[in-house]
Amino acid sequence: MPDFILGIDQGTTGSTALLIGHDLRVHGRCTIDFPQHFPKPGWVEHDPEEIWTSVRQAILGLMESTDTKSSQIMAIGITNQRETTVLWERDDSTAAANAIVWQCRRSAPICEKLKAQGLEELYRSRTGLVLDPYFSGTKLTWLFEESAKLKQRAEDGQLAFGTIDSFLVWRLTGGKAHVTDVSNASRTLMMDLQDLSWEDELLEPLGVPRSILPEIVPSSNVYGKTSGLDFLPDGIPIAGMAGDQQAALFGQACFEPGQTKCTYGTGAFILENIGDRPVPSKHGLLTTVAWQLNGKTSYALEGSAFIAGAAVQWLRDGLGLIQSSAEIEALARQVNDNGGVVFVPALTGLGAPHWRSEARGQITGLTRGTTAAHIAHATLQGIALQVHDLVAAMADDRGEAGSILKVDGGAANNNLLMQMQSDLLNRPVSRPETVETTALGAAMLAGLAVGFWNDTDELANSWQEERCFWPQAGKDWQETLLSQWTQALNKT
Repeated sequence: MPDFILGIDQGTTGSTALLIGHDLRVHGRCTIDFPQHFPKPGWVEHDPEEIWTSVRQAILGLMESTDTKSSQIMAIGITNQRETTVLWERDDSTAAANAIVWQCRRSAPICEKLKAQGLEELYRSRTGLVLDPYFSGTKLTWLFEESAKLKQRAEDGQLAFGTIDSFLVWRLTGGKAHVTDVSNASRTLMMDLQDLSWEDELLEPLGVPRSILPEIVPSSNVYGKTSGLDFLPDGIPIAGMAGDQQAALFGQACFEPGQTKCTYGTGAFILENIGDRPVPSKHGLLTTVAWQLNGKTSYALEGSAFIAGAAVQWLRDGLGLIQSSAEIEALARQVNDNGGVVFVPALTGLGAPHWRSEARGQITGLTRGTTAAHIAHATLQGIALQVHDLVAAMADDRGEAGSILKVDGGAANNNLLMQMQSDLLNRPVSRPETVETTALGAAMLAGLAVGFWNDTDELANSWQEERCFWPQAGKDWQETLLSQWTQALNKT
């Protein structure tokens, strides 16, 4: 029977365990959902024990449903919701407080205070990030400001901090490994992008004691082995880790500078491999570590459009134009163009490269001849246009245009949207055979560490494309649509 890498994809609403074969295909999967907790408006928490239980049950369900023996698992790779912050007891591994989720906005006043102290440029230049509640550092600050006892216990070495990757490795190894990979560490506001180390200059304004921090390790490495679990035997190497978006970039085999991936979900997450230098962005994009492999660090530019698939959901739930999200493609294909209609899907403001939080969604160009099909067509174009702006900003930051755009996520199954994207970017858009790219990337990193695959060349050759969309529209179409878009943005 074939051997596998066990991929653990620990997400915001559920945990998925997958078996990845040497052929880079998913040979089994099991997902277990867990609850989110909202103690106050704008606050989002997870119970770390519920996360751990969901991971355990997902692995048990996977092994049972596929009749897989534990001896067939060569290694474990972990990918995770980034920035979510966990504090736990070193002595018995129990959580010291609920995890503060990446979506939580409770530390916004702390970010404003740090900005008022003139520290924004320090954090921007050293970490590649912006001072925002999104990131882990100010979540820790909030925990310690709320509880002097918690901070004292942290300073006394009784507590450990980690993002979800770190927490899972600790639990899987029976508390023997307190580590985080460079991609997750680069999302904390506490790691220097150049040195790949925790820096006192960044820790001190946050009030974070160095004693609670995990060791920063490569993304592909044997960090420890399973120990003392009731659902896996001792001795399986935990050998790969990366934050979810970085893992998706790796899972898409974007190993070369200029290669880009876009995940089309509720929003759209775009990462572009920028090579071995952390290029600062002139457009408000984030600079982040993509991964560290064989002693070489790769960096990425990251941008996100807040609304992508959510715009289609709004047409379904808010306007009732479609009964299911999948129907939008057929509706949009009823017309050959947008009929002059432009939809700016700024339903929650505009992110990079515009950064206008006050912006709101707008539909322009409506006439008596406008139909539901025109609005559907314009909605898909609005998604593609946001991605175009982010990719163009990345090209400007790098000083050269990227090559191929690899896509995943639910909306990547929309052939019309993918063709629009290719036409707007004037680049090929490639959709993979294996759409579980996040878990695939973590498994690939783990497999490289234990010799399951030899190198990235073997992985690139094994990566399978399901379909490639090539530019078909002319330059006039592109220029007209971009002009319409610019005018609509100026009115938004």
